[in-house]
This record gives sequence, structure tokens and C-alpha cells, in this order.
Amino acid sequence: MKHYKLVIFDWDGTLMDSVDRIVSSMQSAAKTVGLSIPPNEEVKQIIGLSLTVALQELFVDITIDQIDAMLVQYKYEYLEADTTPTPLFDNAVNLLTQLKQKNKLLAVATGKGREGLNRVLAVSNTNDYFHTTRCAGEMPSKPDPEMLNSILAELVIAPHEAIMIGDTSHDLKMAQAAGIDSIGVTFGVHDSETLDKYQPKTIVNSLAELQALLV
Repeated sequence: MKHYKLVIFDWDGTLMDSVDRIVSSMQSAAKTVGLSIPPNEEVKQIIGLSLTVALQELFVDITIDQIDAMLVQYKYEYLEADTTPTPLFDNAVNLLTQLKQKNKLLAVATGKGREGLNRVLAVSNTNDYFHTTRCAGEMPSKPDPEMLNSILAELVIAPHEAIMIGDTSHDLKMAQAAGIDSIGVTFGVHDSETLDKYQPKTIVNSLAELQALLV
């Protein structure tokens, strides 16, 4: 699997171990706004979607005013109030370094907003690895393929020359819709049984395992 010219990564649950912080921040925000506190597993299922879409799926009867309040409160919880650690996964920097040294094009397609992605790229000192990035708010939410189509167009790469790496069904469904191969990772949100439904080329249990395939 070393022939791909472009490797596109999801962020949360794929490169950064941020799932627990997303869950706790969402639960705290819901409590503050006066919504029912969703269980951990329900919050995990919406990770990867753009935040407004995620809120509409998570809180069925949520109003426009409550969405607006949640957008503000969730941002506060995640960026300032919640102290749950969000390190990069083991071997993330080594993987990115090795791919860059092999002259691979690298990109991110994430459900984070632009401000949030820019912040974590800066904090993790990984911005320079990526040739381009796409965020929620700039594009339709996953699993719509527009994020991937836009990356391919910018970098002048054909679908068969690219591969999408992600930890959720949203990532792999997006890849399917764009005609791009995918690899699922099991250390984020969804297990191998769930990921396998969307016909990834393979499923890995670590970034070291992924590196052995791609580099």
C-alpha cells in the first residue's frame, strides 16, 4: 500500500487521542445549557460530524437557540474548562515524518472547525506536515464527499492515488462516496466490525501498524 501519492487523515480519534475530552465537554455543555446529558457511547457516535449536525443527531428536539448556546458552551468547555489530556497517539509524529520523507502529500479532513484545527495543529507542532486541510463549516459535514473532492482538486490527485485514514464510519462512508480507498483504525471511536461494513482496504490497531503499510 505504498503507492498512494496522497494520504488524508481524520484528526480526532485518528491522529489525536481526544475522544474522551470531546465526550466530557459535550456532556458538561449539555448540563449547563439545560439539555439531557447524553451517555458516553451516544456522544462517541457523532464524533467526526460537523458540530451543528452532531447536535441535531444527539439531541433530537434541540431548538435553534439551544444549538447556538451549545456551540458557545461546547467551545468553552473544550478549550478552557475541560482538562482531559489530548495527546497525539503513539507514533503519530514518526508516521507523519516518514511519510513526508517519502514525498507523500498529506492532508486533514476533520469535523473540527477551522479555529479548533488550527489550534491543535499549533499545539501539536504538526502544521508543517500537511499540504492542505478541510474543516467543518467550510464544507458539508461528513459523510458528504465534498471535503475529499476539494482536496483532490486542489492537489491535482486522482481518486485512485489517494487514501483516507479514519476511526469512524463517517470517515469511511465519505471515502466511499468520493471513490477513494480507506483504512480504518480501531483505537478511536468505532470497532473493526463497524468499520468493516464500509469496505476499507484494511483495518489497523496502531499507527505503527499503519506506518508499516504506507511507508
